[in-house]
Amino acid sequence: MQFRLLSRLLKGDFLSYPQEPHNLRVRLLLAIGAWSLIILGGTWGVYYLCHAKWLLMACHLSLVSLGLYALRLINAGRERFVAICMAHGLFVIISMICILDVPIENAVRSVHMYFLPVAAGASLIFRKDNLYLRLILPFIILAACLAFGPSHIGITRPDLIADQEIRSIGAWINNLAALAILGVALIVMQTDITIRNSLYADMREALAKGHFCLHYQPQVDAEGHIFGAEALLRWQHPTRGMIPPGVFIAVAEETGLIQPIGTWVLKEACAQLVKWSKDPQTAHLSIAVNVSASQLRQPDFVQEVIEIVTRSGATPAHLKLELTESMLAKDVDTTIQKMKALRAFGISWSLDDFGTGYSSLNYLKHLPFEQLKIDQSFVRDLLTNESDKAIVETLVVLSKNLNMMLIAEGVETTEQLNYLLNKGCMKYQGYLFSRPLPINTFEEFLPAFHASKAYMQLKAQLTLL
Repeated sequence: MQFRLLSRLLKGDFLSYPQEPHNLRVRLLLAIGAWSLIILGGTWGVYYLCHAKWLLMACHLSLVSLGLYALRLINAGRERFVAICMAHGLFVIISMICILDVPIENAVRSVHMYFLPVAAGASLIFRKDNLYLRLILPFIILAACLAFGPSHIGITRPDLIADQEIRSIGAWINNLAALAILGVALIVMQTDITIRNSLYADMREALAKGHFCLHYQPQVDAEGHIFGAEALLRWQHPTRGMIPPGVFIAVAEETGLIQPIGTWVLKEACAQLVKWSKDPQTAHLSIAVNVSASQLRQPDFVQEVIEIVTRSGATPAHLKLELTESMLAKDVDTTIQKMKALRAFGISWSLDDFGTGYSSLNYLKHLPFEQLKIDQSFVRDLLTNESDKAIVETLVVLSKNLNMMLIAEGVETTEQLNYLLNKGCMKYQGYLFSRPLPINTFEEFLPAFHASKAYMQLKAQLTLL
């Protein structure tokens, strides 16, 4: 995986794929760092082993261990944890080696040069993280480079440090290797900036030219009735095809484009509700729309939503706004006021990805939610993971006690459906019933659903209860 990413970088393929997510470039940078640790640390470790320089050998073999550990975690998808471990681990290990790399006659200190690619990598990987990781940690690493560079701090015992001959050769190797790694890091950083700017420009054009569209995923109850749909944003790029929201939503959030995009989504959803209201077969349907943190923080958010709904002529009760738990961690009092104002207007609220946060029960006591959605991560392993079973059963009881509707997301198999139905969860959304569909396909799907396999299985299971 890492070699394929590196090959694409060297060929310039990343610039031809502006839909590649930021996380892919983070993984590439971490993989480059991990393999550099294994190769450099292993080479120097073997050399110092042969020359009985035990402390230097231990320091360099610790680099190999860190690199191997990082590769294992990268393959497991734990990039952020890997980045934190590597940044702090390299800071400590490089500092220790610098102490053993004191400048002597005809041999300058060179190991401190490795602080430069570490700082550059940290600034890219943590650019969206907290203040410490984003600014303070890279500054500390650069400060260490400046502190060790011109100084003579360190140990000078001949039995602990490398011989002068290899120190002279090592200075060239270390400087070249550090600059090479730094160069690759800068290329990845520049690629990330270029792609981010390209995405921003393309999104502005997409918004102006109508390249965004909504797909609708049906929501089904235990009786087999489709009672609503979730509106999901899609981007039909004129040359790159359908781009999923996971690629561009983060950039839209960072650049502020999420606000006009969110306004467009609300207008489209309300316009669709008006069209459905004119047909007795679809007049009962509701539409759930995800609200971003940036939208919710707008001072005029409530007024804008009310104006959009009023101008469209849509029934407020058929519009459902969804928030994720992570959005509720800041400025809760203001959020409560906005939610209550829109609830008084007739719009209902749904808590998406329920169970993934840390203060769910506290929020539920104060926020006017009418619906909870079980996160698909709990549904995915529902049949094999006892913890997921316990969480789902608890959420079913909790929703009943709070008199809230409960919907399970990510239902993909009949076995999952049967388990949820038996435990009392009576509303569902997932690929078992349908993927998100373009509006024309969705409307064709509605009358055909009663002839589907999922409907038959649902009715059959219901008769057994």
